[in-house]
Amino acid sequence: MKKILTLIILLSFSINASAVVKIRDIAKVDGIRENQVFGYGLVVGLNGTGDKDQTRFTTQSLVNMLERTGITVNADDVKVKNVAAVMVTAKLPPFARAGQLMDVTISSIGDAKSIEGGTLLLTPLAAPNGQIYAVAQGPISVGGMNVSAGGASVTKNHPTAGRIPNGATVEKEIPFQMDISQIELFFSSYSLADVVNAKTAINTFMGAEIAAITSPSNIKVTIPGEFSSSYYDFLNTVLNLEIQPEVFARVIMDERTGTIVMGSEVRISTVAVAHGNLNITISNHVEVSQPEAFSNGQTVVALEPELEVAEEDAKLMVVPEGVTVSDLVKALNAIGVTPRDLISILQSIKAAGAMHAHLEVI
Repeated sequence: MKKILTLIILLSFSINASAVVKIRDIAKVDGIRENQVFGYGLVVGLNGTGDKDQTRFTTQSLVNMLERTGITVNADDVKVKNVAAVMVTAKLPPFARAGQLMDVTISSIGDAKSIEGGTLLLTPLAAPNGQIYAVAQGPISVGGMNVSAGGASVTKNHPTAGRIPNGATVEKEIPFQMDISQIELFFSSYSLADVVNAKTAINTFMGAEIAAITSPSNIKVTIPGEFSSSYYDFLNTVLNLEIQPEVFARVIMDERTGTIVMGSEVRISTVAVAHGNLNITISNHVEVSQPEAFSNGQTVVALEPELEVAEEDAKLMVVPEGVTVSDLVKALNAIGVTPRDLISILQSIKAAGAMHAHLEVI
């Protein structure tokens, strides 16, 4: 029987010592963002773990590359077991300058078994508009392996994907324009309280009403005249201001892994919980019937099913009103719940209206 490990994470913070975050951790500035680039390339130097001959686009790409170097070959004579076709992806950071280095991720798109030990050939990286902004090349670091011998194989992690730290060089800068008279802040959370707190923090720090809420997730900050020549200094000051984020009463459950995450604001009303399991075991017992000596009968093997039903004693527990998350978990552990039982109990408590939190199953 496969056992599932239950991981319960408690996000508990004292009211008097609530965590504070900087505005830069929950908001983004309009115009300052990463840009996705990608490209198609070839990984060479594999130890027989590359694409098979049936992967025609790998063969075609290799032939085209050799022809560009002045070598003419017949595609039918090319073996690609040491070559793999890959897609190269990267994130072009904001304000990236020509010559800046960035990490790239390499993923096999053919039927290669592993790209461990391979080297990525020079690969242009383009944006969705088709313009090339960077090039990537270098040896690949793979956090996995694929070993086979005598018909048996062992695979660890994902050997068909890897990374090249600082493997790409920015060749073209992405132009950007920013209005130095104001700052647009977009908040990633769905809490209007965070937006209000950020606006209050900015106005309090500056001693003037320079920040205004223009939407439930947007703040417009007017830059004072004395900071018109030091836009980035002022932006850094605003982003480093600290606020207390709103904490949601939420329970997240992943039934596949048995992981349960509960926020500190979760509260339980008075409720009684009964827990008990019904275990049904069906097994087959082998019965052998042999004929008498010197008879013409034959030995017969039959399977006789055996059914066993065992029901655990149900345990009734009363959870008082206003208990904290840690108290609830201790009480549930006291009655010996399993991962699936714990998820079922929490869902039942929510269905009974005794849990004052949003319950989400992923």
